[in-house]
Amino acid sequence: MPDTPHKPIASTLGFILSQDRKSVLMVHRTFRKDDENLGLYNGIGGKLERGEDVASGMIREIREETGLSATSPRLRGTLCWADFGPRKQDWLAFVFLVESWEGAPRAANEEGTLHWIPVADLGGLPMWAGDRLFLPLVFDDDPRIFHGYMRYAGDEPAEWRYTRI
Repeated sequence: MPDTPHKPIASTLGFILSQDRKSVLMVHRTFRKDDENLGLYNGIGGKLERGEDVASGMIREIREETGLSATSPRLRGTLCWADFGPRKQDWLAFVFLVESWEGAPRAANEEGTLHWIPVADLGGLPMWAGDRLFLPLVFDDDPRIFHGYMRYAGDEPAEWRYTRI
């Protein structure tokens, strides 16, 4: 069988730190009943638009979803998710840590309510099981960018590996 080209959905995922660097802004996805993330906490982000570069896409998503203007999104890594979610889609996410921003976050967006969560408490939130595997890489002190691959089987990661360079 010949190899087929990999055509993942390109996206961004950002984690916005509070000014004291102890909390992160998360969305609790509770508004849309057809949301495959219903009831879960997620970072801020979404699909890249045609003609948009990755950094501009991240800044746009943050503005649209939170009302904040990101002034220093820093790429922390990339993630390839395979067979993700109920539609078994492949995604390529560019993961950012946002350490400075301007404005005040709104209370909610079209997906759910926004909450400042202590970074130390993230692991206890309802979220995709795979998020617990890569989130430590977003917040650690290693300056290298991580590049991860996570294949899902149903709602659970069946494979996880990453490289740092």
